Amino acid sequence: MPPVNVRTSGTERLLPLRAITLCVFAASFSSPTLLQSAEPSAPPNASESQRDARVAFQKGQYDQVIRLLEAAPPDSKQPRELLKVGLLSYVRLGQPESAFTVYTRLIPPGTPDDLALLRELALAFITSRVRDPEEHVRITTYTALAEIASREVVPLLEDGLLDPSVLVRAQAAEGLGRSGPEADSTALKRALEDPAPAVRIAALNALGERRDPTLEELLTRMARSEEGAVHVFALAALVKLGHSDALADIMSAATLPDADTRMAALGVLGRLKHPPSLTVLRQSLYDPNPDVRAFAAGALGEFGQAGAATALTRALEDENPRVRGTAAASLGRLRVAYTRPLLWQAARDPIALVRVGAVEGLLRLGERDAVLVAADLARHSDPSVRSAAALAVGSAGNRKALPVLETLIQDQQPQPRLTACRALGKIGGRAAIPVLKNALLDSDPAVRVAAAGSLAQVSSIPR
Repeated sequence: MPPVNVRTSGTERLLPLRAITLCVFAASFSSPTLLQSAEPSAPPNASESQRDARVAFQKGQYDQVIRLLEAAPPDSKQPRELLKVGLLSYVRLGQPESAFTVYTRLIPPGTPDDLALLRELALAFITSRVRDPEEHVRITTYTALAEIASREVVPLLEDGLLDPSVLVRAQAAEGLGRSGPEADSTALKRALEDPAPAVRIAALNALGERRDPTLEELLTRMARSEEGAVHVFALAALVKLGHSDALADIMSAATLPDADTRMAALGVLGRLKHPPSLTVLRQSLYDPNPDVRAFAAGALGEFGQAGAATALTRALEDENPRVRGTAAASLGRLRVAYTRPLLWQAARDPIALVRVGAVEGLLRLGERDAVLVAADLARHSDPSVRSAAALAVGSAGNRKALPVLETLIQDQQPQPRLTACRALGKIGGRAAIPVLKNALLDSDPAVRVAAAGSLAQVSSIPR
């Protein structure tokens, strides 16, 4: 769905960037596998500088390791062990760009990547930006952390709940929800008191996914005290705990006068996938508000019931392009074969964003020629259309469209590059590693963070 202050005393405020980075990586090196990769043993015939570097690294004297590394002539071939401790020292110091330069010397192009080391390097690119002064960079940073959602990033996500940006706080809450049992509920419970509805909604979503009976009293209190969209999401959390009466309340909310509340209810019903709500979703395709109709079309796709295909095909003729595009993408999610000709017709719509939705639907249905339409959209003059094309390819999950993303990752504008990086993390697998490593050199810091987030994901894929 498109969308009491919890700050505490000075001693409990966010940690300085360097301290957070050190904490994250100290935790990440605690496992035997990473410890072996991070702290290699020096062979008996190691050079004096190599031995000194290892001793300095073990003592936490990372600046000294860097001095030893940089003391050698630039064109000299340095021992792998010295390069590795040098790289890790740059990581510990929060200097990922320098660490990546060393990585390219340690792992030359064309040689197999050290996936454990690459993941630590990727995490360093992300964690070094949690205090970036630019909001859009922090949003990208916490989006990446939320998608990783592993044990070592939980402290950062909890700190993100104190960020001045509403969007960052919402992403942090979403990430904590994805972290499952790795994250304690305490921070999310505090987020329920956030002044921004978007943050409270994200926290309710996260707590609802836990299906923890001990949260029932809290969620019931939220459902009674909140209004509008927040009230709807509190009801959804109760449905996940088995309160069927709350589902009826959500269905009623889908018909209330307030459009935002109707949209919230429709989005929730699509995710809950309870059969009784299908009728409400179908009827909402005729809502007088086009935004509500678009939400209904998206919710029917998320519901995934093939019986909704007939209603969605009618929505392909809606006067509003957003409704048509969303309906086309949703039809692809239903994977109903007879809708192919209708989607190809939508792929010729005069509005580019409708064609984007049609491409997503066709790619989900395995239509090879849809890659050509996606490639054409990737050359559109409007960067927002090019970015939407990258998002559609990533959402469709069709690897035949990977060349489109590889083209967009070289776009002249940062937003299409960023979206392409994120899409590669979803569908590219390890084959995307070379392209994503090149994106770590991008001129835009948000693109570098997005590339690092995808690298952290693909490098964790089991062999």
